[in-house]
Amino acid sequence: MSNESEADAEEIEEENASEADEEVAEEETAGFEEGDFVEIDYTARTVEGGELVDTTDPEIAEEEGVGEDQEFAPRTIVLGQGHLFEAVEEDIYGEEVGHTGSVSVSAEEAFGEYDESEVRTVSSDKIPEDDRYPGAHVDVDGEHGHVETIIGGRARVDFNHPLAGEDIEYEYEILSEVDDREEQAQGILSMMLDMDLDVWFETDTVEEEQIVESDEDDEDAEPETETVEVEEDTLYIEATPQLTMNQQWMMGKQQIAQQLTQLLDIDRIIVQEELGGGGMGMPGMMGGMGGGAGGADIEDALEDADVDADEIMDEIEGAADE
Repeated sequence: MSNESEADAEEIEEENASEADEEVAEEETAGFEEGDFVEIDYTARTVEGGELVDTTDPEIAEEEGVGEDQEFAPRTIVLGQGHLFEAVEEDIYGEEVGHTGSVSVSAEEAFGEYDESEVRTVSSDKIPEDDRYPGAHVDVDGEHGHVETIIGGRARVDFNHPLAGEDIEYEYEILSEVDDREEQAQGILSMMLDMDLDVWFETDTVEEEQIVESDEDDEDAEPETETVEVEEDTLYIEATPQLTMNQQWMMGKQQIAQQLTQLLDIDRIIVQEELGGGGMGMPGMMGGMGGGAGGADIEDALEDADVDADEIMDEIEGAADE
């Protein structure tokens, strides 16, 4: 064989090896991985006794007689963010849409092992009078538990989680991969707040102060700034009465905003309230920095209604003087 033929053969062999390596790499990365948004159906029960722990299936919820005021539907989760127990996530990695699985989660990973030392005697004065009976769920000194017995002025309270010591069996089905950003945002909010909200994305131009590098060598000189216009990717959330009264929202809106900002790779979040039919927004800022457009919206609305804002202020000031 000539040197030229040998070189050609070696080149072909290298190309085949490269293609084979690419195929292996594709196989290794196929399926779901950390950071993917996945819509799933699942039902979780205790291994011993089959007690329902959680479900997305409305028929199962109805059969068990639970959550009459809740809406049961498939849930969107983000893999690797702790939205499911780690054992369940590990079972989903590498799988594809349509896959069904069953995973047993140990008590230690689920709700913890049962700890006898967490059953403690406390003064019954620390328990509201209406809750002084066996089985009542109570909060004592910032800890949640349930009353076992009450004798005289002492109460025996179990501060273990009600499912402590129980292994949990998860049965799930992967319904779809969620690629649409609005659906991703709605899924996260629905999972965290147990409610559906209208959301949308816009790219807004906002003014921002930026420090200008100075040519001076004076270290004590005040830094110079200039105002520049920048584009920011903004998530808008419609503020409904149900949202403003939601306990999870009231207690953890900053944490929710932080998760949304990170998971959706956005610059800021605006919670916008619409009053009446005039389209006058009252935006509230969350997440990143930036100014809302509320003042401009109100001025435009007054102009459209042929109302002179200066005349209104004169009338208000005149009434105050009287």
